[in-house]
Amino acid sequence: MFTGIIEELGEVVSIEEIGDSSRIRLRGPVVCQDAHHGDSIAVNGVCLTVVDTPDQLAAGTGEFSADVMAETLHRSSLGELAAGSRVNLERAMALGARLGGHLVQGHVDATGTLVAREPGERDADGSLRWEVLRFSLPATISRYLVEKGSITVDGVSLTVVDAARDSFTVSLIPATLALTTLGTKAVGESVNLEVDVLAKYVERLLDSRALPSTIAGEAR
Repeated sequence: MFTGIIEELGEVVSIEEIGDSSRIRLRGPVVCQDAHHGDSIAVNGVCLTVVDTPDQLAAGTGEFSADVMAETLHRSSLGELAAGSRVNLERAMALGARLGGHLVQGHVDATGTLVAREPGERDADGSLRWEVLRFSLPATISRYLVEKGSITVDGVSLTVVDAARDSFTVSLIPATLALTTLGTKAVGESVNLEVDVLAKYVERLLDSRALPSTIAGEAR
């Protein structure tokens, strides 16, 4: 599990295509500080597994590698990355740590597109105090969004300002603009979206009331 609070802006070092999958190498000194083989690190909101050996990690390069399967490439925007791309990185949350964002699984539900950026107020020196971003919202997940609810955009835990049928908006403070890829995301670029898992569980529980159960092939 993750919190959606980005720990650092990392960088793609290289991408090796292996059949219909890829091995991606990333630079992230902060998330590599205590990384071990098999650890989970979210890359732009996608939960990936560190595949480096203990000796490789002990070399202290501040880099790690992860395998990205065809299913992940198909369902996320990771297939659009290239060497030099900046990425949002977050280690899996530690049990007992503060939950600064919301419960995030690192399982992308769909991809959206940045539709518009609307600058807000500015300080005396001209720097932005906040900015509103609007993203397209696939019909498959639109029912899970509510005003002031949570959504993860490229791994960043955000609060929904306006939830329309086919889009939604979020307001970003200077820290989010500076410390995540959302600060430089261009209109038309893709983002990974993960809705609040609690909403999906509630939907499933409500649906289960109308679903027949079977034991040994017999309807109950």
